[in-house]
Amino acid sequence: MAIVPVFAIIDAPIIIGLVVLGALLFGADKLPKLARSAGQAKKEFMVGQLEADAAAAKAREAMQAQANAPAPPSAAPVEPTNGGEHPASH
Repeated sequence: MAIVPVFAIIDAPIIIGLVVLGALLFGADKLPKLARSAGQAKKEFMVGQLEADAAAAKAREAMQAQANAPAPPSAAPVEPTNGGEHPASH
């Protein structure tokens, strides 16, 4: 797995600095609520993604079943009712 170069420079001191900055901006009592709501949003996103994947798989199976279904019989040619003679030949 390739690491994006921007993420390679993020280490522990930078993360600690971001947390401190977040505490200063939002207040220490708001950070747990913010983290909880971010976790809930991630959970809801994952559930939605699983539902979308299941729906896509079901649609894919339906399309595959439709493609593999035998073709309906074609309409048989209509036979003339006058014994096979052309009406203009009378």
